[in-house]
Amino acid sequence: MQYKAVQRNARISPRKVRLSADLIRGKRVEDALNVLEFDQRRGSYFLRKVLQSAVANASSVGGVDPLDLKVTECRVDEGWTMKRYQPVARGSAHPIKRRCSHIVVAVEKE
Repeated sequence: MQYKAVQRNARISPRKVRLSADLIRGKRVEDALNVLEFDQRRGSYFLRKVLQSAVANASSVGGVDPLDLKVTECRVDEGWTMKRYQPVARGSAHPIKRRCSHIVVAVEKE
């Protein structure tokens, strides 16, 4: 059975989180948490929190040992975008897009 955790509207660009998501896809949970712990990217922090939540769901709802779990799905989708404007020369403005992301992590027993 698959156990899932989702974080919606994380205030980080999906492109940045996908770099860390590619590192853990298909790995055992123990290895994935180790990789995320020592990865220096900011997206790894968000991803680690969601992965820990998925493991907690598996152990509390399913009674599965966390050491027997494997990351089956790790997806980062685009959320909503805050639109801001930066004033520039001659009274014009450049748009700034502050992107959010939806992070989905699913684990399953090996």
